[in-house]
Amino acid sequence: MLPGKEGFGYANFPLYYHGSAGARSIEFGGRVAANAEATIWGDTSLFLYQSPWQLFGGQYAAAVALPFLSMNVKGTVQVGPITKRVNDSNKAIGDVQLLPLMLVWSQGDLKWGTNFSIYAPTGSFTAGRLANTGKNYWTFEPAVNFSYLSMTNGREFTAFAGFDFNTNNDATDYHTGAQFHLDATAAQHLPLFGGIAGIGVNFFFYQQVSGDSGSGAKLGSFEGRTVGIGPVLSYILPLGKVNLAAEAKWLPELTVQNRLKGDIAWVKLGVNAPF
Repeated sequence: MLPGKEGFGYANFPLYYHGSAGARSIEFGGRVAANAEATIWGDTSLFLYQSPWQLFGGQYAAAVALPFLSMNVKGTVQVGPITKRVNDSNKAIGDVQLLPLMLVWSQGDLKWGTNFSIYAPTGSFTAGRLANTGKNYWTFEPAVNFSYLSMTNGREFTAFAGFDFNTNNDATDYHTGAQFHLDATAAQHLPLFGGIAGIGVNFFFYQQVSGDSGSGAKLGSFEGRTVGIGPVLSYILPLGKVNLAAEAKWLPELTVQNRLKGDIAWVKLGVNAPF
């Protein structure tokens, strides 16, 4: 959700994920791996500008997100007539997210908005590698968001929903189907040490709504799904005209289909300043 007032914003998103596939086979970079497990450390910098201009009555903003990933993937793969355990690591930039169109409307404690994201294939990708920091295809994501934060009782409900539409990965002739994802937070905010602290719960849902295709889709349509829920803590500290914000989430995946299953630890650190 946009800050709701004109100015520049910067946010940093450290991320940790560890998951495993168990007995399920997963395709990585055009190669099928059994008993796979992955550990990912990430850090993304988001640069945002909320303008004084309006479009369709909403305030216009634009942003860009620059990710860096360090990952390790292990899996049992077929090499000629034998199977072997492969351990692959990679450190490189990921796929840059461009947000050329972001709009927010507000009325009292209520804010709602829409944005359009483009994920560019800037990350590292080599066909046959298990650990790739990029997907090697473009993704286009229209999304909507909604936020209610009461200034009288401190209760919050925020939700974000989007669809991802992907182009073909020409290196592997693999086309990932369209995906829907929803993220929602309910929290209570209270004054603390000159700022506002929040504690709540975060829910997320991901469902692939159309199957994978192409000659590289060796496991068929392979439609993925994951659902999870976990705690979230936040803190906002006003310093003059500048707002500092921090948020931490632990998101265990509870039910998973055709994906790795694991835990996500996610931290957001942000600053918003007027002109």
